[in-house]
Amino acid sequence: MLRPQNSPTRELVNLDGLWRFALDDDAGPEPWTGVLRTDLEAPVPASYNDVFADDAIRDHVGWVWYQRTVRVPRGWAGERVRVRIDAATHEGRVYVDGSLVAEHVGGYTPFEADVTDLVEPGGEFRLTIGVNNELTPTTIPPGFTTTTDDGRRKQLYRHDFYNYAGLARSVWLYSVPAVSVEDVTVVTGLDGTTGVVEYEVAAGAAVRVRLLDAEGATVAEREGASGELRVPDARLWRPGAAYLYELVAEVVEDGSVVDSYSLPVGIRTVEVRGTELLINGEPFYFKGFGKHEDTAVRGKGHDPAYMVHDFRLMDWCGANSFRTSHYPYAEEVLDYADRHGIVVIDETAAVGLNLAIGGGMRTGAVERTFGEDGFGKATREAHAQAIRELIKRDKNHPSVVMWCITNEPASFEDGARDYFAPLVDLTRELDATRPVTYTNLVFATFETDTIADLFDVICLNRYYGWYNDTGDLASAEAHLEAELRGWEARFGKPLVMTEYGADTLAGLHSVNAQLWTEDFQSALLETYHRVFDRVPAVIGEQVWNFADFQTMAGVFRVDGNKKGVFTRDRRPKAAARVLRKRWRGED
Repeated sequence: MLRPQNSPTRELVNLDGLWRFALDDDAGPEPWTGVLRTDLEAPVPASYNDVFADDAIRDHVGWVWYQRTVRVPRGWAGERVRVRIDAATHEGRVYVDGSLVAEHVGGYTPFEADVTDLVEPGGEFRLTIGVNNELTPTTIPPGFTTTTDDGRRKQLYRHDFYNYAGLARSVWLYSVPAVSVEDVTVVTGLDGTTGVVEYEVAAGAAVRVRLLDAEGATVAEREGASGELRVPDARLWRPGAAYLYELVAEVVEDGSVVDSYSLPVGIRTVEVRGTELLINGEPFYFKGFGKHEDTAVRGKGHDPAYMVHDFRLMDWCGANSFRTSHYPYAEEVLDYADRHGIVVIDETAAVGLNLAIGGGMRTGAVERTFGEDGFGKATREAHAQAIRELIKRDKNHPSVVMWCITNEPASFEDGARDYFAPLVDLTRELDATRPVTYTNLVFATFETDTIADLFDVICLNRYYGWYNDTGDLASAEAHLEAELRGWEARFGKPLVMTEYGADTLAGLHSVNAQLWTEDFQSALLETYHRVFDRVPAVIGEQVWNFADFQTMAGVFRVDGNKKGVFTRDRRPKAAARVLRKRWRGED
C-alpha cells in the first residue's frame, strides 16, 4: 500500500489533532450514527491509555471511539477521495457519517477506504473510527481475556510490553486521480559498477518511469509498467552513508500525465554467504538495539521529536542498526533510517507464541503451544496476513535488510515446524531478495530447536548472568560461549544476538557488581562482548533495550522493564558509555 503524498497530481490533508473520544460503554450502541456525546478529547496520534487520569480508561478492554468533522478541499472535484489510517491497535472500523467504509485487524499496519461516493468537495462529513484493543488466541500478537468477580474484563497477554491501544499513528484524507498509480515495487542490484533497478508499477493505463539522482538529474528512464533501469557508476546506499535516488512513476493518457508518484530508491544488495551477511558484497556487523515505540503519556504514539532524538542517541553510541521489536514501527521511522543509512531488522507483531513464558518469565504451563488447542490454523492465517501486510508496506525500504517473522516462539515444541515452515515459504515467495530470520528463546537450544534450519540467519535472545547464572558473570561467560559455538557448529549460519542485558535502576551503584546496579549492567555487556569477539559466526549485537519501557503490572517489574541503557526519558546509564567506547572507540 503506497503512502499518501503530495505530488503534482495528488493532495494530502493531515487529520491529526484532538478528536472526540469515548469508551464503548459511554458511546451508545451505534456511536457512528450521530455526534459523539462526550466531554473527552483524545490526541491523535497517541495511545489513549495514559492520557487520562482514569483507571477505567487505562485498563479498558474492548472498543473505544474517536470522532471528528472533516472538510473535503473544494478543489478535489473529479478526484478519488480516500481516508487512510496508519494504524489502529489492534482492530479498526471506519465510518463516514453512518456508513461503514473499512474494517481491519492488525494493530501496526495501515488500511484505507475510498469514500468518493460518500463525500462532496467543499463539504463536510463526520468521521468516526472505532478501535478495539482486545487480543485473542487468533490475533497477532495473541492474548485472551478473563472476567473478574465484580464483572470487569481483563486483558491477559504473554508479551513483555504494555498493550497500548488507540490511534497511535496519523490519519489522512487524500486525493488521487481517477486513473492512478496503485502500487510500486522496486528491486535493486549491481552489475559491476552499474546499478540495476527492476521496477513494477500497478496502474490502469500506460506508465513511464524516470530515475533521478539526488540533484534531480534524470539518470535513467523507460516506458512500460515493468522493466529495468540501469545506472552506470551508481552511487550505492550504504550503512552509515545513505544515497537515495528518486523513482518517478507517471500514468499517461493521450500524451498527458494524469498521475505522478515519487518513491525514494536506495541501490544496494543483501545476501547471506556462509556465516556472513553481506551488504553490497561487504560483510556487515550489526551494532545496535532492540527498541520499543514507548514514551511517557503518548504510549506508542508516534512523535517526530522523540524519533529524531532516539536516532541521534543511537548515533552517539555508535549504533548502526536496530530491530523493530516486536511489531512494524511507524513508516516515518523507516523513512528516516533510509535517509541516514541505518540498517533495520523488520519484525512482525508475532510475539507471545509460547505458552511456556508470559511477560518475560516462565509460566509453568504444560499445554502445547501449537495445534488446535493452542495456536492453530486460524492463528497461522492471521500470522500470514501480518507477514503479507508488513512486506507490502516495507518492501521498498533500502534500510530493511531482513524480515523477522516471530519473536521467541516455542520452537522447541512439537508442532512448531508445521506451524512455521509455511510462513517461511510465504515470506520468501513475497520477497526473495532479503534473508528471513526469527529470534530464538533460550528454552530452544541448538540441540532442541526444530525450526532454525528453515531460516537464513539465526537471531538469539540470551540472558546469561540475569535470568540464568544470575549474578555470576564468570559462569555466564562460559555458558554463553559454549552455546554460541554449539549453534555455529550445528547450523553454520550467521548469528545475531538480538537481546542481551540486565534490568538496572538509574543511579544505583555498588563497589561490587550487584544486580540492578549500573555497574552490573556495564559488566554484563562487557562479558558478552568478549564472547562475541571470540565466536566467528556472531555477526551482530543488539542490546536489550535502547530505553526503559512500560509493561503490564507484575511483581518483578517496577514501573516497567528497566533493561534500557537509557531511561524512559532518555537519560544515559553507565552502559551507554560502555557501548559508545566499544562501537565508536570514544569515552
